[in-house]
Amino acid sequence: MALGAAPFSAPAAVSRGFTQLLDAVVRIDVQQVAFDQGTRRFEASIGSGVVLSSDGLILTNAHVASPQAVEINVTLSNLERVGARLVGWDHWTDLALLKLDMDEVRRRHLAFAHAEFGDSEKLFPGETVFAVGTPYGLARTVTRGIISNTHRYFEGDLDIDGYETGMFNTWLQTDAAINPGNSGGPLVTEDGRVIGITSRSYLGASNLGFAIPANVAKVVVAGLVRNGSISRSYIGVEPTALQDLEHFYSLALNTGALLSNIDAGSPAARAGVKVGDILLAINGSKVDGRFPEQLPPIQNSIASQPVGATLGLTIKRGPQTMTFAVTTEKLESSVGEEGAFESWGLSVRKVSRAYARENRLPDATGVLVIGVRPGFPADVAGLAAGDVITTVNRQPVTSLDMLKAAHEAFAAKPAPALFEAERDRRVALFILKP
Repeated sequence: MALGAAPFSAPAAVSRGFTQLLDAVVRIDVQQVAFDQGTRRFEASIGSGVVLSSDGLILTNAHVASPQAVEINVTLSNLERVGARLVGWDHWTDLALLKLDMDEVRRRHLAFAHAEFGDSEKLFPGETVFAVGTPYGLARTVTRGIISNTHRYFEGDLDIDGYETGMFNTWLQTDAAINPGNSGGPLVTEDGRVIGITSRSYLGASNLGFAIPANVAKVVVAGLVRNGSISRSYIGVEPTALQDLEHFYSLALNTGALLSNIDAGSPAARAGVKVGDILLAINGSKVDGRFPEQLPPIQNSIASQPVGATLGLTIKRGPQTMTFAVTTEKLESSVGEEGAFESWGLSVRKVSRAYARENRLPDATGVLVIGVRPGFPADVAGLAAGDVITTVNRQPVTSLDMLKAAHEAFAAKPAPALFEAERDRRVALFILKP
């Protein structure tokens, strides 16, 4: 190859669509702020993305680019680097949308290609696919494999730095090599259409990679373009697969889902729904939750309802069948706003309504300690990660602004500060001294 040749030069046998796809894949470098060690610090990370439009929209993972990002730079296929900003993110599906600085693109007379979505519902096990991205910082890398499973379900909690993900969709499984840095890059068919966004792999395992289906991504992208965020509904129920349990509940096969958890204080709890109930239908539409793979669509059917809508839940409880009217609330993350208070050596996260419900707290007052800095007042006083600070100098902590005001007063005129915190459901007092 001659010096100065294009970064991608595909043989004639490669489809035009696939060549264009290669020119639409980008490297993403992110600088973001973190607060988890008792101080404000910066982290650098590398990921991948794919350009979706001529006006510079780029799809990637939420764990690549989040609202904590303070600087985002995108390297195009021609190796030119351009600044970008976050349009919006959706940690529930691990997707984020960026936009290139188009003023810079025009000023520098840069060009780029953009890709098109395919239909992920038409995929079948054994179909050839390609993962394109920046594994371990090695930009413009293509790996080849097949679709191993079209509806992979992960049991247990998945999260992105504490943010929930994976509740509302199953995943595409592939044996195309996916490594750290591939995150956010496209999984594509031989004609170059994006049928997934690579998201995760099992480290230490061979040929186990997973991607968010394109049909999920299409909906999220449209919402982020329109509103900058995705609004979902919540009622506080957690369904569990009924496989092998039907005869205990006198149910026909492929009927209903077992409710294994009802969040305290949630709309479902207030309406009278209980743990152990069998959810038979939502607004008259039958529910089939026999297998784990069927649970995300059930949760998504609830989340897709308008906030404030009233849902009719048909419930089987013992021999009785009854209907409950449940009004949805806006779905919130258990992760609240974060901040660091340097003079105290303390980093915290605001207690959210979701966190309070999950942890059986009386309300959303207070902040969760997520880190203390060794040798600083918070550490010396005995505060530790997991404590929930409820008052400072006998004043309820209702926001980070309130805590910021107390910290500024401490920094301006050092004096002991009295903290009240909950630890293991007990109240403890801590004195932070200058």
